[in-house]
Amino acid sequence: MTKAAELRQKDEAGLKDEIKSLQKAHFGLRMQKATQQLGNTNMLRTTRRDIARAKTILAEKQAAKA
Repeated sequence: MTKAAELRQKDEAGLKDEIKSLQKAHFGLRMQKATQQLGNTNMLRTTRRDIARAKTILAEKQAAKA
């Protein structure tokens, strides 16, 4: 789980990289779930919320810059 304070310390490029890596992780988890290899389905919820948290902070930074 990614903390909001950790994300706020990153710049926009770092946040975009973080979002991209979280999306890849989420896709991998979805594929594991589809093939019934995923034991902890709560990880899907966690990664989805981490992506949303990172996108929110990115939007805040972009709005503050504008």
